[in-house]
Amino acid sequence: MSSPSPAWSLPEPMRAVPVNDPALTAGWAAQPKWDGYRALAGRWADGRVAVRSRNGSDLARAFPEIEEAVRRLPDDTALDCERIVWEAGRLAFERHQQRMHHRGTAAARAATEFRAQLVAFDQLRVHGSDLTRRPFSEQHAALQVLFLDEGLAAPWSLCPTTTDPEQAAAWLRSGNRTCQALTTPTEDGPCPR
Repeated sequence: MSSPSPAWSLPEPMRAVPVNDPALTAGWAAQPKWDGYRALAGRWADGRVAVRSRNGSDLARAFPEIEEAVRRLPDDTALDCERIVWEAGRLAFERHQQRMHHRGTAAARAATEFRAQLVAFDQLRVHGSDLTRRPFSEQHAALQVLFLDEGLAAPWSLCPTTTDPEQAAAWLRSGNRTCQALTTPTEDGPCPR
């Protein structure tokens, strides 16, 4: 017998525009771009979880520590994230790539050696409420509340966001990531999907 389809599904990921200039148009925000892979993460009220790549691939079996982290989300909640791996104080994209094809005991072993983390930058749904049509500023505020209310900690991280060009310039100067402007105004526009 097949399981019933969920009442909601993970949406298409938000699109962002990479920038090399920290000047931000009024009403726009910037976030650092992480050297990892996109992950849409959701938990349904019946306990099911999904961790999906930007292209729709199931990532849960290769990253059991990420699947477990998604189980800590409240019912009917979904986030847009970047999956990253750190090694020796730097983002280790190559370690992340090595983990992509591990399953079962090999995936569990890899999870202890090179743990993946989720950097959440967009709240898509919370407690059953669809936020994808809400302004980015409301989505990000809901994400901050979620982190505080649920006590989300490693492997979860909250992606910093700024409307300050000085902070965006500092991110551009950093050695292990680049700045990425969101393609939506922070005040009144929903994130494009």
